[in-house]
Amino acid sequence: MKTLRIDDRTLCIAESYCSFREKLETARLLARTGIDTLELPAVSDPAADGLLVRTISAFAKNCRISVATGLDADGIENAFSALSVAAHPVLRVEVPLSAGMMEYVCHVKAPKMADYITNLVSTAKAKGFEVEFFAEDATRAERDFLLDMLETACKAGADCVTVSDLVGLLPDEIAVLAADCAERLASYSVNVGVSCVNKNGLATAAAVLSVKDTACPALSIVKTSVSDDLTSLETFGDILKNRGNDISLASGLHYTELKRLTSRIAWILGGRRPEISAALAADDGSFQLDEHADPNDVAAAISRLGYDLSDEDMNNVLEEFRRVAANKKVGAKDLEAIVASTALQVPPTYTLVDYVINSANIFPASAQITLQKNGEILRGISIGDGPIDAAILAFEQIIRRSFEMDDFQIQSVTEGKEAVGNALVRLRAGGKLYSGNGISTDIIGAGIRAYLNAVNKIIYGEV
Repeated sequence: MKTLRIDDRTLCIAESYCSFREKLETARLLARTGIDTLELPAVSDPAADGLLVRTISAFAKNCRISVATGLDADGIENAFSALSVAAHPVLRVEVPLSAGMMEYVCHVKAPKMADYITNLVSTAKAKGFEVEFFAEDATRAERDFLLDMLETACKAGADCVTVSDLVGLLPDEIAVLAADCAERLASYSVNVGVSCVNKNGLATAAAVLSVKDTACPALSIVKTSVSDDLTSLETFGDILKNRGNDISLASGLHYTELKRLTSRIAWILGGRRPEISAALAADDGSFQLDEHADPNDVAAAISRLGYDLSDEDMNNVLEEFRRVAANKKVGAKDLEAIVASTALQVPPTYTLVDYVINSANIFPASAQITLQKNGEILRGISIGDGPIDAAILAFEQIIRRSFEMDDFQIQSVTEGKEAVGNALVRLRAGGKLYSGNGISTDIIGAGIRAYLNAVNKIIYGEV
């Protein structure tokens, strides 16, 4: 029988929108569920945050209190000081390992990351507390690089490591990753954990499958939350209660009280989640992100819009987001435009030579589009239900393909009769979204340029 360690991250997720009193009450209830570790965010304000950690530590004597260290010596010192009265203190070093996020958050490129991690973990370990290394976006990192960095953390003194999924991998995929990590680190006698995002509603299944192999006792930590962001504490507890004996898994959770306690926590947190969050939970899909938005929030918003970006493109989008968000809040349309103008930029296969559009209320709209490809002039002529439809049909005539139109937007960028229009087109091909952006004083021209921009991205991605 493998006994699992349950680390709950509810207060890390709820940190930004709960009052001091609500955090304390939530911590009291979590401690009563029988979790092994109560995780808290980094200490940004030594006075207020330090008081919170010390107060929780005073009554939560039966579980670990884990505090994020931040990314420098000052953050480690703040976390260490706050944990001074904890019975079982843990310093949690959280570091992103995907190329884009490493540069954006840590300002470090891959070749220097081993030294960066060694410095953080060894500095934390020197404080004499248990140290956890938490790979924030493990499933976006290159597999070999991830394994190397986990091993680096173990060599520097980490007592346990956790791989976090922000992509929403299928249960068997995250289970394979977790097993690879445990196998690589077998000689270090460290525990290995998983943190599974609930993006596809499969976080709990992913967690169970990841730790189910009783032949690997080191793979024994599961991150949970009462909110819907990660593996559900209540649901995971129910699985262990109902099937634990059958699958040889156990925990210290108080199963008989779990539902009542998590319901009370949910009531405290209920209705308090802001629109700006990693989950982007507004029913209408709307959101507003400001300059203080966490990179993971931006990445979640991009994912909510339907885009799957490479690390390089994500880094470009984050840089442009920071510039735009410094002057205004960024909503869905703004973020769409940022993605369209900065991500997936490719050399054009087709270039626009000219176009002629005819539209009236007494005969169908028609379009003649002239493109150039490798020096060859190509023309398409078509009629359609309106000028944009006619132009798209002319495009399809030239490239001999059609794509599913996911969205088409036109908005004014400037005012007056000579206003500049900005068009955004989203096309779907091969299960992925491709966005194109076009600007012109002619709104039809803006739409044509946006459509062509998206088509070029699709074709380039298929080569």
